[in-house]
Amino acid sequence: MGRERNRLTAIQVRNAGDGRLYDGGGLMLVRKGGAGKWVWRYSYLGRRRDMGLGSQGAITLAEARKMRDRWAAVLAKGNDPISVRDAEREAARREMDRQDPTFERMAQIVFEAKRDALRGGGTRGRWMSPIKLYMIPALGRKRMSAIHQLDIHAALKPIWREKHPTAIKAINRTKIIFEQARLMGVDCDPFTVEAAKHMLGEVDHKVRHLEAMPWQEVPALYAKLSDEPSAVNLCLRWCILTLVRSHGCRGARFEEIEGDIWTVPAARIKGRSAYVQDFRVPLTEPTQEIVDTAAEVSDDYLFPGLTRGHVSDVALGNALKRAGASGTLHGFRTSFRTWVQDTDACTFEVAETILGHRIGNVVERTYARSDLLERRRGVMNQWAAFVTGA
Repeated sequence: MGRERNRLTAIQVRNAGDGRLYDGGGLMLVRKGGAGKWVWRYSYLGRRRDMGLGSQGAITLAEARKMRDRWAAVLAKGNDPISVRDAEREAARREMDRQDPTFERMAQIVFEAKRDALRGGGTRGRWMSPIKLYMIPALGRKRMSAIHQLDIHAALKPIWREKHPTAIKAINRTKIIFEQARLMGVDCDPFTVEAAKHMLGEVDHKVRHLEAMPWQEVPALYAKLSDEPSAVNLCLRWCILTLVRSHGCRGARFEEIEGDIWTVPAARIKGRSAYVQDFRVPLTEPTQEIVDTAAEVSDDYLFPGLTRGHVSDVALGNALKRAGASGTLHGFRTSFRTWVQDTDACTFEVAETILGHRIGNVVERTYARSDLLERRRGVMNQWAAFVTGA
């Protein structure tokens, strides 16, 4: 400690080369490669510790001495200065997160608030997906108050025209995050998002509908799928006959079937949790035959996977390609709807109910509560007869 007796001068600090210069009381200037930093060395519970105080360029000799004296006072009270400083920094960070959270933190807060109203806790609809893919990498670490419309513009410009539907989801959900932050008292303006959207410009985006097989070709495909009674092919036939979406069909269980009615749980119905309910599907003779066939190999899922659970969406898509189908799995619902239009098989109301679509406004649905089960049964028998060539 003898070298610490002579206190440093400002000139010595300014002209210092690489090495260590001691000022006394444990304070030293450590220089390496032309850069310097202030370090305070002390002992706590018999253990030597070095506490960084900051860079030489940012802190003067006088300021470094004041910092040393402050932490020496903490040590004199029996506390470890580094632990105390870490605790102060963490408290300051938490207060900053509360008053002005980062975009990533705010996005998580909004998602948690909305999670219960989203399907599958937000996983099925992937509410956070465009935020995680495009917004958090660009804005995640920025404080909400520091985000400028130019930042949002830069994040979305690469996909604004190439992936416009995804970009629209991203910017709309970003605005929701800004609105929620504003309601929480965070210093940010949702207009920032609107300004960025205006800067991104108009896009003449044409909606591309999912490819659907012409209804006239469905019987030939159904016959081809009937040649091999695998779980995947059985599920595809089930989708065509019941007209329920893929997720509802793939997870079908025997316990959901009672007599000639299959009740699809609300958890597998498309829509927000608050607005969906169990959906009854009348089973035609061909669908009941599928149930009997499936029961020969399983007692849980109608269409079990190769290793566990049920068949996957990918497996169904691959099977359709192998069968030479000209449309997508979801497209069979369009095939049916076009068949109804071309053949006048039923009314608009019945056809839409078969597809599980909501009809009318809130008031109308409040009074019209029938699921038209028997009227749907007749139409689905006609559809099944057409599809199977009966």
